[in-house]
Amino acid sequence: MNIRLLFTVAVWLSSVSLSMAKAPYHSTYDQAAQQGPVKGVVVGTDGTPIPGATVRSLSSKRVATTNERGEFTIEAAKGEKLVITFIGYDKQEVTVSGSSLNITLSGSSSQLGEVVVVGYGSQTKADVTGALTQLKADNIKQGVNISVDNLLQGKVSGVRIAQSSGEPGAGVDVFIRGVGSIRSGSTPLFVVDGVPLSNDNVSAGGPNFGLGSSEPKNPLNFLNTSDIETITILKDASAAAIYGARGSNGVVLITTKRGKKGDPTLTYDMYVGTSSVIKKMDVLSADEYRKAIKNQAYDHGGNTDWQDVIYRNGFVQNHNLSFAKSTNTGSYLASLSRLDQDGIVEKSSFKRTTARLNAEESFFDNRRLVVKMNLTASDIQETAIPNGNTAGSDGQLIIHALMANPTRSVYDSTGKYTNFNMNAHYNPAYLLSIYDDKTNTFRVLGNIEATLRLLPGLTYRFNYGIDKSTSERNSTIYPNITDRTPLGAYVQNNLSSLTTLVDHYLTYNKAINKHQFEVLGGFSYQKFSFSGTTFGVQGIAAQGTGVAPEYNPGYSGTSSAPSGYAQENELQSYFGRVNYNYDNKYLLTASLRADGSTRFGKNNKYGYFPSFALGWTLSREDFIKDITAISDLKLRASWGQTGNQEVPNKITQASYSLSTNSGYYLYDDHTVINGVTVNRTANPDLKWELVEQYNIGVDFDFWSSKLYGSLEYYNKTTKDPILNIPSEPLSPTTTVWKNVDARIVNKGFEFMLGSRLINTKDLTWSVDVNGSTLSNKIKDLPVSELYSGSISGPGLSDVNANIYKNGYAAGSFFMLKHLGYDKDGKDIFEDKSGDGLINANDRQIFQSALPKFNFGFNTQARYKKFDLSVSVIGQTGGYLVNNTALDLNINSLASDRNVLKKYYDAGANIANAVQLSSLYLEKSDFVRLNNVRLGYTFSFQQVPWMQSFNLYVSAQNLVTLTGYSGYDPLVNTTKTVNGNQSLGVDYATYPAAKTFLVGATIKF
Repeated sequence: MNIRLLFTVAVWLSSVSLSMAKAPYHSTYDQAAQQGPVKGVVVGTDGTPIPGATVRSLSSKRVATTNERGEFTIEAAKGEKLVITFIGYDKQEVTVSGSSLNITLSGSSSQLGEVVVVGYGSQTKADVTGALTQLKADNIKQGVNISVDNLLQGKVSGVRIAQSSGEPGAGVDVFIRGVGSIRSGSTPLFVVDGVPLSNDNVSAGGPNFGLGSSEPKNPLNFLNTSDIETITILKDASAAAIYGARGSNGVVLITTKRGKKGDPTLTYDMYVGTSSVIKKMDVLSADEYRKAIKNQAYDHGGNTDWQDVIYRNGFVQNHNLSFAKSTNTGSYLASLSRLDQDGIVEKSSFKRTTARLNAEESFFDNRRLVVKMNLTASDIQETAIPNGNTAGSDGQLIIHALMANPTRSVYDSTGKYTNFNMNAHYNPAYLLSIYDDKTNTFRVLGNIEATLRLLPGLTYRFNYGIDKSTSERNSTIYPNITDRTPLGAYVQNNLSSLTTLVDHYLTYNKAINKHQFEVLGGFSYQKFSFSGTTFGVQGIAAQGTGVAPEYNPGYSGTSSAPSGYAQENELQSYFGRVNYNYDNKYLLTASLRADGSTRFGKNNKYGYFPSFALGWTLSREDFIKDITAISDLKLRASWGQTGNQEVPNKITQASYSLSTNSGYYLYDDHTVINGVTVNRTANPDLKWELVEQYNIGVDFDFWSSKLYGSLEYYNKTTKDPILNIPSEPLSPTTTVWKNVDARIVNKGFEFMLGSRLINTKDLTWSVDVNGSTLSNKIKDLPVSELYSGSISGPGLSDVNANIYKNGYAAGSFFMLKHLGYDKDGKDIFEDKSGDGLINANDRQIFQSALPKFNFGFNTQARYKKFDLSVSVIGQTGGYLVNNTALDLNINSLASDRNVLKKYYDAGANIANAVQLSSLYLEKSDFVRLNNVRLGYTFSFQQVPWMQSFNLYVSAQNLVTLTGYSGYDPLVNTTKTVNGNQSLGVDYATYPAAKTFLVGATIKF
């Protein structure tokens, strides 16, 4: 009985076990046992990683977020379904089939799905809460652009580019949302592949041989623009505050190209072209001059257009070869380029050779360690002309050419240069022949970056960068027949700079259901070192005799005492940022940076720069998401503070010198003992200029990009500006560096509107237009006024055009008001004071150089294999002082010089004295056809090793519509006074060029 019972139980247990083994797997315990980590990467259709994408399990509700390389890790079981979503891309559902996934999302054509670079990372445009604009390589590859800042022209609302000179490689002024400082400049911070650049000069300046000193060239001209992948402009404080003390003028982030997935590519870019002066100044011709003069001794019998003598058609060529490849574990790109540009003025040129290597490789499991290296080296050789912006009443080359008597000849009867036999006025061709100015600058910029994934979502990044440059400038004026350095001279200026950077920062990404967090924290240290030497020789040998002094300065002449300098400053920073996203609807960004600088006093070594921003993606809300016309819609609001540390080193410390002027007699032999002179009063309380900014914006995309864009309102206020102002009584010096309570307020509206009008297989056409308004005003300045804008010309010593005064815009103009001419052609000025006299008391304040409205229009079209792009730029509401015209006033007819035709036609009397007045104040309004490019892409199906061949023609600065009588209304000559920046002065600037190109891009 018991045996039978035991047998029955055993059979039953066996049947139950067998049935359980065959049954479906439903146990919670066993299901969890089958789950494991699933790793994957999410990319777009072009292979670009998509950071910030949401990966959600439909069964377990687990959520993961992709990192900046598009990678994610999530716990999931085989057969489990995952949904991947990302704003701007179509939702995709995948089934887990293994431990790794490769997912490609198709774009929904929404603009907000674009990945943009931000400080110390990247985000999608949909997640951005600050005001920023990103340009891609396809949008900026137009015309001859030596420097990266020129690429921004007309592309970004709120950004204005003004040439300081049209000379190849010369500097430009970049203004982002107005002018925020009186003396500390308005140049934004440029960051190349994570390395912030110093705004200090990296090329040597030139000496003054009596024709003005030449400024150093653009510090950004070392970068090959063909290597650039993206340019991102951070405009508001929320976007720029992560860069703290250097973000007040905005930040420009530059990333260079890397290898992309697919077959390796070998690309050859080239163009050749010719350039000519954009326009000629309307001075009297030889026949007109003969009719105008009263003294026939000024008719020298010739017929010369002196502008044709110094200007030429300049040839330009550029060649760029690059090789790129991406593998499963890394990527690399190498490029080599050569740019050779002749200036439109004889003897001026710019030659640049650059080499770049970008490499990336990953190590350990699932790319746990990623190492990147970026390295660029450039060698630049330049020749310059005698055209310094600090020239006095004599002017310089271009002034001499414009005021040269057109009845004179270039050469005399013996074939030599005609001697004008005049003081302060010389044969411009002769000036070019006796002047030799060469600069060689070598620069290396590189960094190595390592990213280590410590834990899921937690990464550590290390970045070490260097920026090293050396520059040698050899300037010679040979013995000559003028009264400017007649015995000749040679000067060599040398400059060396080294910047080193060390960054450490941690980034943590975490997704919890609908909550997504990104937390960033780090430390940065940057050291800047500069040194320079100068030596020269006076009374050198005649031109063509012996060895040129640049090769053998000891050949002849008397050596002058050498001089030199060295400076160092350091910046130590701590920074942090939190990005929070709830349900892809509600966004929050907060950041804080603490900067400590050796440039500031011991009581204010550190400055703290916070920012806060909110975003609301309305298009995700239930009451909007079903409206098919609205693809994306987001509101943004931000507040933040940034700083400006662009001030001279050591100004917080006292400075002393020994001199006989403060000396004394100690002994009976009447020998003077040098005394101590205090040159600068110490101010340990000096601190950063502070810029506080509010921004409200909206981003939108309607009808699947039939209309997209952004609208912004900003209010940007500079506080605690640094000025060198009169000191208090009993101070050891007359002035002191000090933060004052003044404010500089910039505010306005910005817009960008775009449309993909047509998007078919054979025809695409897109259009975008951007614009910005600007209102600038100075408030609470503790002194009555400050001056700048030094004016050059005969009898115009210590005459300034700019005034900084409460209630007026920065750089407003201050001068007499010209009412016209009387019946005898004499000047009529307004007697503002009413005392019956015309003098300095009758000067008035006029509108500023700052345009009230800037705009740009860009369009791209493609029909089958043809492509066309057009760019138009313009501005209204600004003014320029035409200092060039001031030197060509009617008075010149009385001194054997030429004059602008408009003054003669107006009936002005040649006896009129030279005075700065509104006669020379002109509107700078213009509209310019900035660039036109037409291309055709050939296909060689019979040549399998050639991917594409695009041949194009291009024209730059083609047409300019303006009432301005100078060469170019988009100009800003540096004419500072006591360090206060000048605005809106045009003094014989090297003109801009009109350029025509033929080019090709071949991909293998």
